Amino acid sequence: MYILEVESDFSAAHQLREYQGKCENLHGHNWRVRVAVSGENLDRSGMLLDFGELKRILNECTAPLDHVFLNDLETFGKINPTSENIACYLSLELQRRLPEDICVTSVTVWESDKCRATYYPPKRTGNE
Repeated sequence: MYILEVESDFSAAHQLREYQGKCENLHGHNWRVRVAVSGENLDRSGMLLDFGELKRILNECTAPLDHVFLNDLETFGKINPTSENIACYLSLELQRRLPEDICVTSVTVWESDKCRATYYPPKRTGNE
């Protein structure tokens, strides 16, 4: 099993619904994202996936989140744009764009230097 990790970032505002505390107010973060993907097979050049390609895919997934009010996005219309939900959303978006033999292993989203959430998607069964 080979695991690759890349990082990216984006800036966005949000406010949490059904929450009592400071985060119910409109506020923003400079979000940091780390994605890990895994697979068994290397290509002819000895790579699971080129780091540049993985970074391009991650940036494609974070682009719609950059410099927006996350609550206005259809994705977060019914669910809170928490770090947990953003990590899950990015995992799903990444998996849709990856080659079939490469799986998202984890997505970690930081909303500050000291606060982060990690999502581990369920193992794929091969029937998907």
